[in-house]
Amino acid sequence: MRYRLAVVAGRLARWLLRLRGGGSAVPGRVALAIAPRFLERSVSRLPLGVVFVSGSNGKSTTTNMLTGILREHGLNVFTNPSGGNLPQGIASALLATVPLDGYVRGDVGVIEVDEAYGVELANVLKPRASLLLNVQIDQLNRFFEPTRVVGMLRSIGASSSDFVVVNADDDSLSRVGAELVAEGRDVSTFAVAAALIAASPNGLANVEDFSGAVSAELPAPTVTVAELGARTARLELNGPDAQARSDAEGGSDAEGAESVEIALPARGLHYAVDAAGATAMARRLLGGRFRSDAVSRAMSSLRTVYGRGETLRVGDEDIEIIMMKNPPSLQLNLDYLDEAPEQVFVAVDEGTPDPSWIYDIDLSSLEHVDVISGTKAWQFATRFGYAGIPVGSVVPELRPALTAFLALPKPARGTKTMIVNYEQMMLIRKQLGFLDLEGGEQ
Repeated sequence: MRYRLAVVAGRLARWLLRLRGGGSAVPGRVALAIAPRFLERSVSRLPLGVVFVSGSNGKSTTTNMLTGILREHGLNVFTNPSGGNLPQGIASALLATVPLDGYVRGDVGVIEVDEAYGVELANVLKPRASLLLNVQIDQLNRFFEPTRVVGMLRSIGASSSDFVVVNADDDSLSRVGAELVAEGRDVSTFAVAAALIAASPNGLANVEDFSGAVSAELPAPTVTVAELGARTARLELNGPDAQARSDAEGGSDAEGAESVEIALPARGLHYAVDAAGATAMARRLLGGRFRSDAVSRAMSSLRTVYGRGETLRVGDEDIEIIMMKNPPSLQLNLDYLDEAPEQVFVAVDEGTPDPSWIYDIDLSSLEHVDVISGTKAWQFATRFGYAGIPVGSVVPELRPALTAFLALPKPARGTKTMIVNYEQMMLIRKQLGFLDLEGGEQ
């Protein structure tokens, strides 16, 4: 009876909040207040269990990719599509589909989890496997230093009952993977051709680990990003007898490898790395049921996670949203711009409490900024001034700033471009009439 009440009350809260537009973690809070074991009960009957996806950047995108690939293989997948990766956010996602008895129907759960909440969630959701993406400079006001994040991700990996998939080209995670191997744990890896990393202006932007030799060798990558196009990539799927990668050749010399060409949801090597991680996890999870052509089909029909390279149609023109979650996410997105945007809108608020990291960012891909908004607008305007990048106007209030930017004539080339933090992205989408902030009913 308690779980039925939790579902009903949570859905009522969800409906009331949606009347004003957008999603919220409040429905999840309501459900958990009524039934504290709501999360644990909900996923306990999934035949293939729960898979965690975590890391500094790319969690939402990779979760979306992995979900799409598994669904293309015919699996019924529960996921948290909005990127709500705290307990209340996951509970809110559950309320979209869970029956009144509180048990999710499906084959597997693919859950994006916040690094700091991963261990707590592991105790509740009991993951079968985890996919660890990267360790990058992120939320120093919250995490203080990257080594704390390494420990969090290691705990998530160690909590997985069956296996772990790690990024072999992330110094910190390769060490975590090697430590887990030394402990007798089942570890798989994915990687990037060395030539692609060298060609990227800022590499993969992962934290470098100078702590010394690892305790054991990692298994050879099962998936490698071999080539990168404008919005495409070629993944090399290495055979079971794969040998170590050849650094000199920048690829894999594995025997029995096959390739798959995929579309990417947005520009950049970082999106290809996310795709490699998702494919490696799908391959390990599915075993003999895995089909490379299903990866290609899934990626070609993938819906972009909102705010992550998303293009919105507003009136008669397109607007591209580039989200700045932290220094690496902004830098990599700027690195892979096709050309300097003709029209640029920047909006940053208190969701970025200390924006001083903007001084470490190479802004040379921008020629100017038309409008800057948000409570951090003048701090960003100062940084652009030091970089010699002209700023048209600074309008801290979002609504008039957005009105002024939209009033600009349609660009002669490309699209209007918005560079925003997460909180401003949510507000902008709402003001533009895009209210599907929970990512749709999935």
